[in-house]
Amino acid sequence: MACFLVPTTEAIITTIAQKALAKKEANMEIHHEGSSEIVEKTSFSRKLKWLNNMLWGGSALLALEHVWHGEVVPWFPFLTAASDSSSRSEMFHEMATVGVTMALLVTAVWAGMVIVSSRLEKRAGKLAEVVVEESNEEKK
Repeated sequence: MACFLVPTTEAIITTIAQKALAKKEANMEIHHEGSSEIVEKTSFSRKLKWLNNMLWGGSALLALEHVWHGEVVPWFPFLTAASDSSSRSEMFHEMATVGVTMALLVTAVWAGMVIVSSRLEKRAGKLAEVVVEESNEEKK
């Protein structure tokens, strides 16, 4: 009925946070231009954008599915379940159970992606340091 509204709300909030964080990170890059790292790390705002893309994409597909089944209509109140009080309570229950579960599952998958990404960046950094050390030893 309206389960897609929960991940959509999360997507709105995380998009606002991602835009603000990207702006803050851009300002920090200007101040730290002189420092060069061996391996460039993926910024957290970019990782947050991954979550946004997953949430917006999933919400759009769910909304399309609800439109397809006639649960969302182009006239007020837009959700067919919102027009009847008994259906409204069922709709809120679905949002609280199915919608929250979907949003948490997408966020958990994203968190796994962030963890794997961070570990790969650390491994690449260590490998790059070894290569630099070996090349410095060869020059001597």
